[in-house]
Amino acid sequence: MSPLLILAAVIAQVPTSQYNNARTGANLSETILTPESVNAARFGKTGVLRVDGDVYAQPLYLGAVNIPGKGQRNLVLVATEHDSVYAFDADLRESAPLWHVSFLGGTAGATTLSARDVECPFIVPEIGITSTPVIDPATGTLYVLARTKESGRLFGRFVQRLHALAVTTGQEKFGGPVEIKASVAGRAREGSHGVVVFDPLHENPRAALLLSNNTVYMAWASSCDNLPYHGWVMAYDAATLSQKAVFNVSRDGSEGGIWLGDTGPAADSLGNVYLPTGNGVFDASKGGRDYGDSLLKLSPTLALKDFFTPFNEVDLKERDNDLGSGGPLLLPDQPGAHPHLLVVAGKGGTIYLLDRDGLGRFHTGGDAVVQALPIAGEGAFSAPAYWSDHLFYLCSHDFLKDFAVRHGRLSGEPVRHGSREFIDPGATPTVSANGSRSGIVWVIASKGWRSPDQPAILYAYDASDVTRELYSSSQMGRRDEAGKSLRFTIPTVINGRVYVGTKGEVDVYGLLRAH
Repeated sequence: MSPLLILAAVIAQVPTSQYNNARTGANLSETILTPESVNAARFGKTGVLRVDGDVYAQPLYLGAVNIPGKGQRNLVLVATEHDSVYAFDADLRESAPLWHVSFLGGTAGATTLSARDVECPFIVPEIGITSTPVIDPATGTLYVLARTKESGRLFGRFVQRLHALAVTTGQEKFGGPVEIKASVAGRAREGSHGVVVFDPLHENPRAALLLSNNTVYMAWASSCDNLPYHGWVMAYDAATLSQKAVFNVSRDGSEGGIWLGDTGPAADSLGNVYLPTGNGVFDASKGGRDYGDSLLKLSPTLALKDFFTPFNEVDLKERDNDLGSGGPLLLPDQPGAHPHLLVVAGKGGTIYLLDRDGLGRFHTGGDAVVQALPIAGEGAFSAPAYWSDHLFYLCSHDFLKDFAVRHGRLSGEPVRHGSREFIDPGATPTVSANGSRSGIVWVIASKGWRSPDQPAILYAYDASDVTRELYSSSQMGRRDEAGKSLRFTIPTVINGRVYVGTKGEVDVYGLLRAH
């Protein structure tokens, strides 16, 4: 392994969605950006990285990488819906990419998918790479899940592949890519002879990739709830790209998609994987194998270890109030009777605080949970962020809210909240801080479900007092204006810069040069 890659692991990195496998959404090593320096006079847009498609995936970062012919660089890695991956100089020493890989063309004539192909207008004009990739800094590998449409049939052949790319060059590694294929025994209506097969057209990956214990985990939902689909979870060996395990949320029924608002499944130190599912068939309380609207705890080999299902799951299903519309967060160990806690919320309007050592399963008439708090607004399509005993949530049609975390409980009401209401789908916050000091909460005001195209807006709030808005990219007119907004985008904050994915570009913000 290159010494520079070892160095990158300890210098600066954002190798996965929301910074880490606990999905805390916090970078605790930010020494440049502070509440005192982030204001319109000193902070603003400093550059634009042009790409060939929309950037739904969170930009990732790897420091001190030796690029052939270029020397040592800090990298920001960007994936697009045009099935491209780019490596840029994160410090903007040049605007051209250090390398660029496209998964289109080739002997199969691969193209991206269209909204017409998937019969859903949620991602337009094309669908390629949506889920945030993941980096293994130890081997210098970027894992990417890409969708393509290839020639060979009357209406084309739809394919999904896992790619393993060298962060130094973009070249394929480990004999990749590998085509995603899977089947499980089940009685789903579209199955044949007791077997349910993964459908690369109907299964839409929105959740970020997860790397844990040398295993890459991926999860799927659908496009516009178009049937038939299931919530699939798959595990692949990070070194060989061979498939290790498969789990189907609704093998005897349907739906149960894994959406997570484009955030990622979480993993604990033992490699257990945690993810919530969307509305669908739930019959596990009667001995069945279907887990719609549930929070699942899966072993590293994707065996079901435990679950939580709200007592009102029938109502959630009928109202399309997916528990799995939002992502999970694993809190640091807490004092008291429940040291290992998980937070999750969905469209149903409740924040659940769950004991990871006993999730509570299903009980009619009430939930066996540590705590349940109502959400104002229209539910969660996002994940929270955690910093210094505070949990920050921004739900749909709601305000940024700060809940205190004390002795293994959340404050019943927010201790503070912002004054600006955000439209659907709200946002997944990011926190930058220097340990327990200089905390800033960053959010992107993204595109509403039926909103016209408009610039994305980056906001910064004092994490110690979220009533105090430090900065907005709309303050200075065109000077700091970002590209057109997308849904569910998450800012990446590291080494004094903020990277914001938009339509066809990544906008870069940082401290302005003194004149």
